[in-house]
This record gives sequence, C-alpha cells and structure tokens, in this order.
Amino acid sequence: MWDNIRRIVSYFSARAVLLLTTVVVAVYLIIIIANMGGYMDKIKESEIMEQVYNTVRGNPALQRLSPSELRAILDKEIEIAKRRAGLDKPFFPWRSLEYLARGITLNFGRAERMISDSGSNQVRLILLERLPHTLLLWGVADLLVFFTSVFLALALSRRYGSLVDRVAVALAPASTPPIWFYGILFILLFASVLRVLPYGGFVDAPPPKTTIGYALSVIKHMVLPVLSVFIAIIFSSLYSWRTFFLIYSSEDYVEMAKAKGLSSRTIERRYILRPTLPPIITSFALMMISLWMGGIVTETVFSWPGLGRMLYEAIQQVDTPVIVGANVIYGYLLAITVLLLDFIYAALDPRVRLGGARRS
Repeated sequence: MWDNIRRIVSYFSARAVLLLTTVVVAVYLIIIIANMGGYMDKIKESEIMEQVYNTVRGNPALQRLSPSELRAILDKEIEIAKRRAGLDKPFFPWRSLEYLARGITLNFGRAERMISDSGSNQVRLILLERLPHTLLLWGVADLLVFFTSVFLALALSRRYGSLVDRVAVALAPASTPPIWFYGILFILLFASVLRVLPYGGFVDAPPPKTTIGYALSVIKHMVLPVLSVFIAIIFSSLYSWRTFFLIYSSEDYVEMAKAKGLSSRTIERRYILRPTLPPIITSFALMMISLWMGGIVTETVFSWPGLGRMLYEAIQQVDTPVIVGANVIYGYLLAITVLLLDFIYAALDPRVRLGGARRS
C-alpha cells in the first residue's frame, strides 16, 4: 500500500514539476513578447524624458539658468527617473529574469495605467477582483455544457438513426460561429427587441441591497453569456460525444454483457460511459481552456468584468504588467487543468499506470 502511495506521489510530483517548467518557459516568452523584446524600454524612456522636460521647463526658478546648467539638471532628473523605473539595467538578461521571478510568484508589482475598483494600482489586486467573475461565468457555462452534452449524447446513441438523431447531426455546423456572434445576436433579440434581459454587466445599477436580490441580479446578467456559450458548443459536443458512445457500444464486451442479461442502464454505466469518459473529459478540458483564452471578446461584448475584459483593456492601454499578470494566471489555470486530468484518468480508467504501478 505504502509503495503504491509513494509511486503515485512520485508520479504526480514529476508531472507537477514538468508543468511548472512549462509555465516558466511560457511566462518568460510572454514577458519578452509583452515588452516587445525590450523595445518597451525605449517607449518608457521617451515618456520619462517628456515628463521631466515638462516638469523642469514649467519651473520658473529654472528659467534663469544657462542652457548648459538646464541640460545638466534635465539629465540628472532623467537618470533618477530611469533608476526609479528600473531602466538603469538592461532588459536582457537582468530585468527580464526579475520579471520572470516576480511573475512566477504572482508578484506583478504596480500597473502602469489601470487601477482596481478599490482604487489600487497593484496588479495582484486588479487580478483578484476580476478572477472570481471569470471563474463564475465560465465555470457555470462549462458545467452546463458538459452534463447536458453527456446526458443528451447518451440519449442520442440509444436512438441512432432516428429523426432526433438526424436533426442533432444536422445541427452540428451551428457550432461553427464564435461565441461572441451568438452573444451579439442574443443581445439584439432579448435585450434590444424583447427587453427581457440586460445588455450586459455583472449586476444591476445600483446593486440590490439584499443577498438574494443581488444573487438574482447576477444570475439575470449571466443568462445571455451562458446561453451564448451553450449554443456555440452544445451541437458539436453532441455530435462528437455521441460518436464516442456509438463506437464503444459496439465492442464485444458490451455484447457479452447483454448476453449475461444485465440491464441496459447497467451496461450503459459500466461498459459504455466509463471507458468513454477519459477521452470525453480530455476534449472537454481542452475546449474549456480555449474558451478561457477566447473569453476576451465574449466578456467585452457583454461588459462582463472578468479577466478577459481586463486583458482587452490592458492591451488597449499598453499596460504591460497587467498583460503579463493576466497571461500568467491563464498559464496556471492551464497547468492545473492538465494536472487534474491525470487524477481523473487514474480514477476513471483502470488501465492507467501511475509511476510504474500497474492497476489491478
């Protein structure tokens, strides 16, 4: 027993180290790209020079100085400002590695232009304010899509070739348009024409004072974005997962189970659903990650105050620390998702080996 536990711990520790290494490399590449390979230093130096020029030249006491004395003061103030901004050291390798260490430890420093709702310019606080909104929206949408798809795909596999099955297959191309396309369509229909749902946002303004009223307001604002995600994904998921179920339902061991007289529900649960769950969960997890990364446009369309909209605003304002911080959070979410997949495989598939241990 202890030997198996040691092997499992060793396996997942190795997996965690590998994923952390991948995150470190990805974060470093993000830092280089966000800083344009160090070109952002020149932009920041130009901004510093402009600010110092305006400050020094706007001081009447310095207007009596000679050009050489004024130039010496300007150069001194520029050097002090550059040192304060950390631009006195080269971007490669020193400052890029400092940014990497701070990014891995989630110490992103101060934002250059953005502030949190509480008025702080700490990137960590800005991210922590937006992260729960993103997890709430996409968590609800993903769980709704997953359980609905599994239930309906199983039902369709039982009715292969029926009218309902053919209609579901015919609707698979409806998942081609992106989520934001359905978002705009639903906003026009339910918010603009029918006026039964809000255009966007997180809660009514002013927010309800009671807890129940606040929760109902949030749910009301979630309906359209969740519905957009659901419609944009459900038909393709039904088509692919129904195919998985059909493939496994024709295996020999399923026919053997039928010959033994097992009920259809037992056969479906033990011999069809369980072996298909690992590939289904894999495809669902990868889909979920792509949804998070594609949430920038969706959250912006619905004015949802999550990481996606925050990243869009940071890109518009060229706020490098916030851009790096948001991508680091996405990287950690990706690594955690992949690590959880290993646990799920171990729980669902008895053929999986952990650390060299053969499951019996």
